[in-house]
Amino acid sequence: MNDVRVRFAPSPTGPLHIGGVRTALFNYLFAKKNNGTFILRIEDTDQTRYVKNAEKYIVDSLNWCHIPFDEGPNVNEKFGPYRQSERKHLYKRFADELIEKGKAYYAFDTPEELDLHRKNHEEKGKTFIYNWHNREKLTNSISLSKEEVEQRIANGDKYVVRFKMYDKNLDEITTTDLIRGHVSFKTNLLDDKILFKSDGMPTYHLANIVDDHLMKITHVIRGEEWLPSLPLHIALYQAFGWDIPEFAHLPLILKPVGKGKLSKRDGDKLGFPVFPLEYKNEENNEISRGYKEDGYFPEAFINMLALLGWNPGTEQELFSLEELIQAFDLSRVSKSGAKFNPDKTKWFNQQYMLQKPNEELASLFVPILEEKGIKTDKTYVVKVISLIKERATFVSDFWELSNFFFKAPEKYDEKAVKKQWKENTPDLMLELITILTKIEVFTSENIETVVKEWITSKEIGFGKIMQPFRLSLVGALKGPHLFDIAEMITKEETIKRIKTAINHLA
Repeated sequence: MNDVRVRFAPSPTGPLHIGGVRTALFNYLFAKKNNGTFILRIEDTDQTRYVKNAEKYIVDSLNWCHIPFDEGPNVNEKFGPYRQSERKHLYKRFADELIEKGKAYYAFDTPEELDLHRKNHEEKGKTFIYNWHNREKLTNSISLSKEEVEQRIANGDKYVVRFKMYDKNLDEITTTDLIRGHVSFKTNLLDDKILFKSDGMPTYHLANIVDDHLMKITHVIRGEEWLPSLPLHIALYQAFGWDIPEFAHLPLILKPVGKGKLSKRDGDKLGFPVFPLEYKNEENNEISRGYKEDGYFPEAFINMLALLGWNPGTEQELFSLEELIQAFDLSRVSKSGAKFNPDKTKWFNQQYMLQKPNEELASLFVPILEEKGIKTDKTYVVKVISLIKERATFVSDFWELSNFFFKAPEKYDEKAVKKQWKENTPDLMLELITILTKIEVFTSENIETVVKEWITSKEIGFGKIMQPFRLSLVGALKGPHLFDIAEMITKEETIKRIKTAINHLA
C-alpha cells in the first residue's frame, strides 16, 4: 500500500481508557507494517467536557507504551494544527459548500418544537426521525423561502446545519469493512444529522470527515461504537466528492465477569487498572490506578493489549513490538468482543520480568531498598534477584520475597514454629552451629555437602534440621535454596541468626 496514513483521534475528556490505547496500538501497528504514518489528532470540539490535563495524559500514555505518533500537536505538523479547536475556521466553509450543493440545509426548529414532534410520534407508537419523510414539514431552509431564511439568520435566530441524508429512493447503504466484511444500513432509519451549529462549532461528524480528508487519511481504524455512524460518514464523503478511506471497526474489550464493555467500575470492583497511567481528577482529587504505577512493564501491557481481539494465527503469545508490527494483520482481528483477563495480564508481566537482565531489575529494586533504609552493593542485589525473581510478578514483590537477605527476621511464623521447633531442636541447632563454624570455604555447595553428611551420620530426619535451620534464617518456611541463602548472608550472619532463634524460641 502506498502512503498509508492512519490517525488516533481521542477526545480530551478524561484519562485514556485501555480500549483507546488498543485502538491507538492497532493504528500504530498497521501504519508501521505498511511503512505509513501514525497521526494523533485531538478532537476537542466538545468544550463542555474538555479536561485541562487530558491531552498531556494521552501523549504521556502513548510515549510510555512506546507507540509515539509521527504527526500531531507540536510534532511534524505537516497538516496542522492537530487540535480541532484550532481548526474551527475551516469547518464553516465546508458546511457552506454542502448547503450550496443542496446536500445540507439550515434548520431553525427549537428544542421545544422537536420535543413536541417526538411526543406526537410516541403517542402513535412511532419513533420521530428527522429525515426525508418529514423534513419538508419542519422549520428549515427546505420548507422556508430563501428570504425567510436570510431574515432569520440576520435576526440572530439559532440554527443548525443538517445533512440531507439519502431519500426514499435509496433503500440501503452498503460498504466493506476490513474486519467485518460486507455491512449494510437501511436508509429509512437514518436521520439528517446536525453538522454545524450557529455558535460556530462543528459537530463531531463534520469535523471528523473534513479533518480525515485534509490530513489525507487512507484507513480509519476505530472502535465498533462508531459503526452506526459509518453510513453518514460515507454519505458525507460522497456529498463532497472525495475519496472514501477504508474503514475497520475494532471489537469491544469486554468485562472479565458478566456482559458488557469493560469500564472503570469493573477495575475498581475487581482490583485492576483500566488506564495506562495513574490519573488524578483535578475536580474531586480522585486518583485512578495506572498500569505503570502498578508495576507493569510497558512491553507486557502492549503485548497483552495486542492479543485482545487479534490473534497471530500461531501459538506464539510473547511478542516484541517489532514482532507485533511484522505479524499484525487486520484480517486476523476478531469481529466479536474480547474478554479482558486480569490474571493473564499479570502472567504477561511475569514473563517479561523473567526475560529482563537481573542488572536492569536491580536498578528498579535498589530505590525500594533505599526507601527502607537499606544500603547494599548492587552486585549483591543482582544475585538476590537471580534467586527470587521466578516467584515474582512485579518488582514490588521482590521485598517480600527477599527481605531476609538484607536483614535478620524480627519474628517467626507461629504455625511453622509450632510444627517444626521441637523440644530437642535447640540442641540440634547448637550442633549445627559447630558444624557450620568448621566450614572454611562457605559456599552453597560446600555447606550443603557438609550439613547433609552430618545429618546422615546422625541418622536423624532431614526435616528435623532443615526446617528449623530455614526458620532461623528466614523467619518462615519460604525462600529459595536454603544453602544459597546461607552463603549470601555469610557464615557469621548465618550463625548469629541461629543463635538468635534458639534464644527467641526457647
